[in-house]
Amino acid sequence: MLRLRWRAVLPPLPLPPLPGLLRRLPPHRRALSSSSGSIPLPPPVMEASYKFGPYKIDAREVFHATPLSYAMVNLRPLLPGHVLVCPKREVKRFADLSSDEISDLWVTAKEVGARLEQYHKASSLTFAIQDGPQAGQTVAHVHIHLIPRKKGDFEKNDEIYDAIDVKEKELKEKLDLDIERKDRSMEEMANEANEYRALFS
Repeated sequence: MLRLRWRAVLPPLPLPPLPGLLRRLPPHRRALSSSSGSIPLPPPVMEASYKFGPYKIDAREVFHATPLSYAMVNLRPLLPGHVLVCPKREVKRFADLSSDEISDLWVTAKEVGARLEQYHKASSLTFAIQDGPQAGQTVAHVHIHLIPRKKGDFEKNDEIYDAIDVKEKELKEKLDLDIERKDRSMEEMANEANEYRALFS
């Protein structure tokens, strides 16, 4: 006697769209594994504007962003590729950053530095933080000066720190007095940011 077994075949349960699923995962779990390694995720959406202390930064000046940090071109760069890397949250002093913000800030600085060093055919990088007014900080928002370096760009290597102090003071005077930006227009900064943005696509 022939016996037939019957099994109901149910359709597979619908899964939420991948981007929605990934958004619900904590940041350190968002990299997907596959047989070929990690699947890169799209970069965070750029915001309309960013805060730099009390100042609003136009998104056209920002060329890279993560969930906690952003990198922007400089109003008055000391050397080609001199940019700032900042936490998105307005934080005055380095010690007031969370551990996640510190980690994200330095990982972002590392990635930005590697790309800009190669782009500008530099051989070294200067990373500098002025933490507090007596250290030369003029905008009360933690930021890393990132500067690609080449042999002979300063007669004495440590002169770059004096130059950073001077530029910070000039920047504060410009922002406080709301003087028109004469040496770097928004168009110039936006064009530079576009060049750098392409390094991360």
